[in-house]
Amino acid sequence: MKATYKIRVRLEPDEEGFHVWVPALPGCHSWGRTKEEALANIREAAEAYIESMIAHGDPIPLEAHEPSKEPEGEELPLTKQKMSP
Repeated sequence: MKATYKIRVRLEPDEEGFHVWVPALPGCHSWGRTKEEALANIREAAEAYIESMIAHGDPIPLEAHEPSKEPEGEELPLTKQKMSP
């Protein structure tokens, strides 16, 4: 069974590229030289984070799988194989 989550990410330019993070997933940060690289990296990090939460039976934060109502940030759809607890 597959599950699709939409996560809101924040992206900020820094000296050498872009810092990106998921506010709903504490500690889920990444970086890339380009915006596209940063978004690809955070997608991979968020997928691993959510996969770990599912494996440990932790609840997925509501914001991590519902579209954001905030105008800032970008939403990335994630599709992961849902694991049985």
